[in-house]
Amino acid sequence: MVRYRHLAAVTTGLTFALILLGVYTAAMGAGLSCSAQWPLCDGGVLPQTFPSFVEWFHRLIAMITGFFIIGTTVGAWKYHSEKRIRGAATLALAVTPLQIVLGGATVLVYTPLVQVAHHAAAMIIFGALVATTLWSYEAETATGGSSADAAAGYPSDD
Repeated sequence: MVRYRHLAAVTTGLTFALILLGVYTAAMGAGLSCSAQWPLCDGGVLPQTFPSFVEWFHRLIAMITGFFIIGTTVGAWKYHSEKRIRGAATLALAVTPLQIVLGGATVLVYTPLVQVAHHAAAMIIFGALVATTLWSYEAETATGGSSADAAAGYPSDD
């Protein structure tokens, strides 16, 4: 479970960094630099200007974060029996497709309502991942850590 809690912590940190990058992207109006195109940018896959690079980079990090969220959720179901850990990770995963659609909408529509909805979904995902991470650390402390790792099939860190 040590490795799972580290995965959960990395996923949570990556999600936080993605949110900060998203704020920067929105503040500089970089989403609009892709000529209102999503998922493409500047008429192709690769960006042509610095603002469109910022938008493109935000999309890349979002995709990577999405894969981490999937891994964290799968790990919660595989290595934890606690409903709250599984539920929090599943909530983060369940909101992710909505977040993707809202991310596209911020480029195509770019209204305050869409921006707020996109940010609110990010906060739900982030909050669920914080809970997943904290509860997985708590679960390890409660079970003694190494014996739970051995039962889950993890090798010793010694």
